[in-house]
Amino acid sequence: MAVAKGRTRTSAKAPPKPASTVHIEAPGPTEIRSQFVRTELLRAGVWLGLALLIGVCIVLIQPILLIFAGIVMASMLDGGTRLLGRVLPIARGWRLLIVCLSLLAFLGWTIMFAGSQIADQAATLQTVVMAQIERIAAWASEHGMGNFQLDTKTITDNIAGTVGRVTAAVGTVLGGLTSLVMIIVLGIFIAIEPRLYERGLAWMLPMKSRENFYITTARMGFTLRRLMAGRLLGMLVEGVGTWLACLAVGIPMAALMGLLTGLLAFIPNIGAIVSGVLLVLVGFSAGFDTGIWAIIIYFVVQTVDGYLIVPMVAKKTVDLAPALVLGAQILFGTLLGLMGLFLADPIVAMIKVALEREAERNAGSSQTKTAASP
Repeated sequence: MAVAKGRTRTSAKAPPKPASTVHIEAPGPTEIRSQFVRTELLRAGVWLGLALLIGVCIVLIQPILLIFAGIVMASMLDGGTRLLGRVLPIARGWRLLIVCLSLLAFLGWTIMFAGSQIADQAATLQTVVMAQIERIAAWASEHGMGNFQLDTKTITDNIAGTVGRVTAAVGTVLGGLTSLVMIIVLGIFIAIEPRLYERGLAWMLPMKSRENFYITTARMGFTLRRLMAGRLLGMLVEGVGTWLACLAVGIPMAALMGLLTGLLAFIPNIGAIVSGVLLVLVGFSAGFDTGIWAIIIYFVVQTVDGYLIVPMVAKKTVDLAPALVLGAQILFGTLLGLMGLFLADPIVAMIKVALEREAERNAGSSQTKTAASP
């Protein structure tokens, strides 16, 4: 009986597998068994990816600047829409439509009614400015300060060299108009539904980082709207004030001086200097007394903007140090061209908001750890 049982157990066993079907996995030549090597390769991959990202940003710097300019335009349209909502309790889409139509109407009025006058004045501005520069060069030569040989081409080349060559396409008339149209269209699309693009960017981030992203972008949007509102207010005050004052004292090309002063007011520090130089040169072209009036007008307008408008805006936005903004303008203007010069102030403001938010998070984490420790 026992023998039968033993035979039964033996027969119940599964037959052994043939040796040919048994595979033993062995490490290949690309297998990395060392944890140290894996860590170092991961670090190298991160640095390589960062270098590639920087290279891509350098190559695509012009479209990146155009996109950021579209965001700035969207902030201005969104700010106007929010401001209009305080007096018109209608849907946001209708308020945005009113703002866009008002912008188009203003541009159309400027081109139709003031375009011919400004074009005629712009044609004579170069002649007047060059004549004044030649007079200054002759005066300097008479007083032993050197022999200056200046012409339009030399000055143009020097200016082009100082504003960089990365965005050289924007410097042409066709390129400038094309870029302006792209910025306006992009700004309108973003202003229609800003939350859509914000959620799309947040979706690409980890879940734990999305709350901080929403807080940071909300603060950036608030700061950018207030900053651009102050900039537009300054442009309006400086442009209209210069135009009316030039008309009152008889400075030539009053409409063009007002337009240039208003446009250049978008660029802090540098814009005021350039507009002041042009205004003084044009003023002295009409006589000594007119030149003195031009200097007075420049200082009065800049005083109103610098001591009334700028401090009022700075209280509700990031208070940027003038030296910091000027340094950023020099850096971005040299590296990124004319677009970088125009966008230096908003870029610095956004960087400062992000750094302040990160410092706030670090301070909160330190306080939490301190409270948790015994």
